Amino acid sequence: MIGRYVFSIVVGSVITLSLIFVMHLLIKFSQDAITNEKTKYQLDFVRVKRNETLNTEDFTPEKPPKPPETPPETPPMDNDSVDPNAPTINIPAPTVSTDVDIGGPGGMNIAEGDYLPIVRVAPVYPARALSRGVEGYVDMMFTVTTTGTVKDPVVTFSTSSLFDRAAERAVLKFKYKPRVVDGVPVEVPGVTTRIRFELEE
Repeated sequence: MIGRYVFSIVVGSVITLSLIFVMHLLIKFSQDAITNEKTKYQLDFVRVKRNETLNTEDFTPEKPPKPPETPPETPPMDNDSVDPNAPTINIPAPTVSTDVDIGGPGGMNIAEGDYLPIVRVAPVYPARALSRGVEGYVDMMFTVTTTGTVKDPVVTFSTSSLFDRAAERAVLKFKYKPRVVDGVPVEVPGVTTRIRFELEE
């Protein structure tokens, strides 16, 4: 029981002394804050005056000189300087056929003769072959009908399968003068052609 009282007295004394020490420090620093003069800082703003004078002079480009109203006269040709003995070139006039008979099926001439190509359509270059820079050709076989159209196209040889479909589409657009036997147009099977695919440089 006595030990508790002694412990309480000792703890109380320590706390009291600590409070007195802290109060002493507070009083000392508060006096220094009042008596000591602090350094004051002053901000000085300098405003620069803008140059508001604008050059309003109007710059206009010079007008180009007017072109001459009339072209200069061509000096007259001196006919005396032409050599009459100079060699001449004789160019014969082209021969023009006046045969315009277009009778027969499909507007073809029904005269006797073998089939002849009239329209050959260039193929469309396949996009995949174009992107890869691939060139080549396709050998085609087909039948020329009695009206001059193409049917049953078959690829007989191809350097790349990328060109097969484009070659078939191009061949189907070909037009021929049909073969005529005894005044009657006939089909011509086994017609061959080569479709080339080349990139322009």
